[in-house]
Formats: sequence, structure tokens, C-alpha cells
Amino acid sequence: QVQLVESGGGLVQAGGSLRLSCAASGSTFNINAIGWYRQAPGKQREWVTTITNSGRPDYAESVKGRFTVSRDSASNTVWLQMNSLKPEDTAVYYCSARRRISGTWDYWGQGTQVTVSS
Repeated sequence: QVQLVESGGGLVQAGGSLRLSCAASGSTFNINAIGWYRQAPGKQREWVTTITNSGRPDYAESVKGRFTVSRDSASNTVWLQMNSLKPEDTAVYYCSARRRISGTWDYWGQGTQVTVSS
């Protein structure tokens, strides 16, 4: 099993920044990527970004150029730096880990709320 714990959410004004972290523990050898997803009220969960174990990032178009994902392999921690935040970025942000064998996103954190005021 893999446990994921997010932190760093909060309330920020539009144009501001926040940094989220996701700490992975347990059987982390079973995973090969960590991603961030978000879910706004009344909307479906959407993918935000992924970073592989080799450090390759990928971003949704809506956050490209504003968000940066990074990782520290030694501590199994992934950060999401969010700049130039917009009200439409308001959501609960979840980190997830991809199982190496199946390629499925089987592990999820509890989520952290990000609220961007206009």
C-alpha cells in the first residue's frame, strides 16, 4: 500500500501563489508517477499535472506556464508550485500515485482545499 498526504492549501487572492506538497510513504517502489488532480464544486475531477519517477513533467493546458511540479526522490515528496492563480483554480486538489504494474491511478490522498478569491 501507498499512503499520500497533501498539505499547503489555503485562501489566496487572484494573482497570488501557493505551494502544495504530497508526501508518499509505504510501498513506494510500486509506483512510477505522481499526479495532481482537482475537483471544483459541481464539476468532475480533472487532471492537472503528472511527474514521473524520472522527473518528466506534463501539464494540463489550463495550468501550463503557471504551475510547476517537482519532486525529491529521497523524501518521496512532490511539490506543486502554483503561480498567477485565478478564481477558476479554486478546487480540492488531490495527489495520486500510479501503480507501476497496471498503470492505474490506484492511490489517492485526502485532498487539500485551494480557494482563490477575485
